[in-house]
Amino acid sequence: MKLHADRPDQYSITSYGEDWIAVNGQRHAGSLIISSDTGVRSWSCPSFEQIAEAHFQELLLPATPVPELVLFGSGQRLRFVHPALLRGLIGQRIGVETMDTVAACRTFNILAAEGRRVTAALLVGA
Repeated sequence: MKLHADRPDQYSITSYGEDWIAVNGQRHAGSLIISSDTGVRSWSCPSFEQIAEAHFQELLLPATPVPELVLFGSGQRLRFVHPALLRGLIGQRIGVETMDTVAACRTFNILAAEGRRVTAALLVGA
């Protein structure tokens, strides 16, 4: 499915498929992190079954703005991680919403277009 950004100067998810996501027209395979402030980078989390607290700590890089909200795209279906894995984010008063990856892609674009500081951690092909 193709999506279209309201503003071309912001990071947005422009399309996605079963095992890839395109950000600003550039296609990425594998899990990724996209931030409305800093763009896209790969995420070292290979699958839902291997997720650990350290994977969520990757969302908080030094010298980057702390997001208001993290969207966790759990793959092709909705799956929730144990709350203990999110304690680092919650301890910093960062909201966390879990949804399937397709819903997280759409939600990211809406929130980024509103000017919100949002980060999406997306499992792709999982």
